[in-house]
Amino acid sequence: MLMITGDHLDSPAEIDARPEFMAWLRDVESRGARRVGTLLRPPVEAVTVRVRDGRTLRSDGPFAETKEHVGGVEIVECADLDEAIAIASTHPAAGHHPIEIRPFWPIEED
Repeated sequence: MLMITGDHLDSPAEIDARPEFMAWLRDVESRGARRVGTLLRPPVEAVTVRVRDGRTLRSDGPFAETKEHVGGVEIVECADLDEAIAIASTHPAAGHHPIEIRPFWPIEED
């Protein structure tokens, strides 16, 4: 999973209007690597849930106070870390925002 982080990230309409982002999507899709991607709403709209001593506790806002936040994710299927780095490094946000690559645990099938 590629997690796109920053202190300000574009809205869906702004991203759709950026030709370099649309070109990146076409490139990743042509590789057969893209599985799903989405933008996240701003951190001020987050709710954090914890269960302590059997009680559900809710707090508004993100779990951690930080200047940067995860603004979107792309799930890509790559042969190895090198391919994931190559895909992340061509993402239009990579020149302005960190992109964290996080692998999934493999799914064990019965």
